[in-house]
Amino acid sequence: MNDKTLIRLKIIRIIFLSLMITLVGRLFYIQINTGENFVKASQRNAFREIYAQPVRGLILDQVGRPVVSNKSTLIVSVNTRIMENTEDKGAAVITRLAQSLKISENDIRDRLTACGATGAKKPPICWSGSLFQPIPIAQDVSNVVALEIMEQRTLFPGVSAELIAIRDIPKPFGVNMAHIIGYVGPVTDIEIQNQKQTGIASGDIGLQNNDSIGRSGVERFYDSWLRGKPGVKVLAVDKAANIKGVVSESEPDAGKYVVLNIDAKLQSLVEEQLSAAIDRARSKKYVGEAGAAVVVDVKNGNILAMATYPSYDPRIWLGGITNEQFELLSNPLNGIPLISRATQGLFAPASIFKVITASAAAENGFDLNGVYQCPSQLEIGNRVFRNYESLGFGAISLQRAIEVSCDTVFYDIANTLWLKDGGLNPIDNPKDAIEKMSFAYGLGSKTGIDLPEEVKGRVGGRIFKREFWDKNHEVWCERAEKGYPEVDAVDPERGKMLQKFAKENCTEGMRFRAGDAVNTSIGQGDTVVTPLQMAMVYAAIANGGTVYEPRIAKAIMNADGSIAEKIAPVVKSKLPISNATLKYIQKSLKSTTVSGTGAPPFVGFPLSRIPVATKTGTGEVLGKQSTSWFASYAPADNPQYAIVMMVAQGGTGSGTSAPSVRRIYEELFGIRGATIDPATSILKGGAPTSTLPIIRTDGLPDYPEIDELLNPTASPSPSVSNKAGTKK
Repeated sequence: MNDKTLIRLKIIRIIFLSLMITLVGRLFYIQINTGENFVKASQRNAFREIYAQPVRGLILDQVGRPVVSNKSTLIVSVNTRIMENTEDKGAAVITRLAQSLKISENDIRDRLTACGATGAKKPPICWSGSLFQPIPIAQDVSNVVALEIMEQRTLFPGVSAELIAIRDIPKPFGVNMAHIIGYVGPVTDIEIQNQKQTGIASGDIGLQNNDSIGRSGVERFYDSWLRGKPGVKVLAVDKAANIKGVVSESEPDAGKYVVLNIDAKLQSLVEEQLSAAIDRARSKKYVGEAGAAVVVDVKNGNILAMATYPSYDPRIWLGGITNEQFELLSNPLNGIPLISRATQGLFAPASIFKVITASAAAENGFDLNGVYQCPSQLEIGNRVFRNYESLGFGAISLQRAIEVSCDTVFYDIANTLWLKDGGLNPIDNPKDAIEKMSFAYGLGSKTGIDLPEEVKGRVGGRIFKREFWDKNHEVWCERAEKGYPEVDAVDPERGKMLQKFAKENCTEGMRFRAGDAVNTSIGQGDTVVTPLQMAMVYAAIANGGTVYEPRIAKAIMNADGSIAEKIAPVVKSKLPISNATLKYIQKSLKSTTVSGTGAPPFVGFPLSRIPVATKTGTGEVLGKQSTSWFASYAPADNPQYAIVMMVAQGGTGSGTSAPSVRRIYEELFGIRGATIDPATSILKGGAPTSTLPIIRTDGLPDYPEIDELLNPTASPSPSVSNKAGTKK
């Protein structure tokens, strides 16, 4: 053999050996490394799993009243594997079912079609579960219809009727709570895919295609507790997918109970009084477009009531919501009822912000015992800044400035602090005292409430100005050069004005000016907050300087009454102010109700026995009517509750929100005219309860009104309606 032949043979040997090594390596990988996966795959071909949904846990108020429960309903289901074995593949069965259930045949077929199949409707109409289990096609079926179907099994092969538990909303005292309790909905394909990518914890079954999970509110935040654990039935099947027997079966574990800090009776009153404040605003020719009210236990941050307006009936989600209904809930023309104004609404806080400016002033050299000038207007940076309604009070104390809500005193404080920071040419690391004090009080960040829907708002200080400029200066600079031709075509003068602003913002939009500082000092300008944030601000002042994370829930309980988990108060921060500063602000807020802007709505209230600390706010919004704010806590000398109410486009804080806040305090303390009787408090026992509900052996919570509900002949106890200004 010549050299070329030897070379060819060597190459062939190398190729052959390479192929053999590759083949052996691949076999090793398949048999050893991934063999377990193939074993599992083959097992999946031999077995099918059917999941039995657990009963979802209850949501109870602080004394055990169910605000979300379950009710039994008859459902009719179809086992397609049995029905399709008939001569006509189940066509006659579907026709009979349609006649008996009074629904269309197409609706039944849509329900029986697997999601992803040709012509399948979108979930939850199509079936996303296992085809080896019965598929529900109708619920709330009458006993008569269900019995007729079951008595004629030969005419309805594969059809069954059974009782299942579905969500119910009892609404004790007519309470709404839509934004607190939330709702449940079917799991989505995206969530199933995400679960496959991230994996599930060992021993956890994870989400299944036909699961319902919490979509908002408590239902979503505490979904993992409420949902429970499904039961699993493992079926043995042959190659033709015929069932050969049951391999194993486990019972579902019911979901746990979530006990709230919310009191249903108080919540109903707060909803009623918020509605009354809206009506009050409208009676005075204000728009009264939206509002919110929060009642918090200042000693621990527990939310005892939280109302929002506009709202909607939470029962709309039961049984599935239509596209038309959802559009109504999210339509701006209806006020977007889906949004909670308490946690998602952003509003200029106006004068109730002044406690923060006062704190910053006291901690940065301003004399609490000094004298401050309160003219009707003040010129700062070539601009004139006026008092609300242009009132002047002359030389006054800082306490009096808080009492009468003198804007010009706070303007001057803010301007002085701004100048100390270097004015238009800021020093390195300026103190930005008001902005940083706002952060310390919890503004500009989420409160940490145990609800999934919350916005953080913003503080209109130097940091915000720089961040806002970074995001927008390229657009401003482009507009500064090209202008606004689309506006010029309609309104040339406005186009020129917008271009002028664009030029200023392009070159100087990042600068924190005196006017910015002045507006910030009275809760105006770029600062926006949620009513919940301001409730926590006043709770912190009331309790001595602790900013808590607000808590809706206080415990998780098992259905047998044992405690699964207690939810302890969480401290978010401590106010960086001295005890002297804190006492001064507390004293000022208390006197505001006696001789300040908070006094008129509390005429005749027994302030000598139950003093109330208050601050009014009237927010000015460009192009809109003023925002009504009323912030408070009581008793002022030993605080228990903080209440904040806000009505957008509602007028003054004293005239619109304050009367409703007063009414809530009267019910909390059992005030009837000049008589104070804690036994008549709207709260059972006269205060928030520290104990957990008792769960009966039948799984029902033992709450105050349960015997009346189980025994309708018993005389009813007084209750609060959900209608403005009415009691029954």
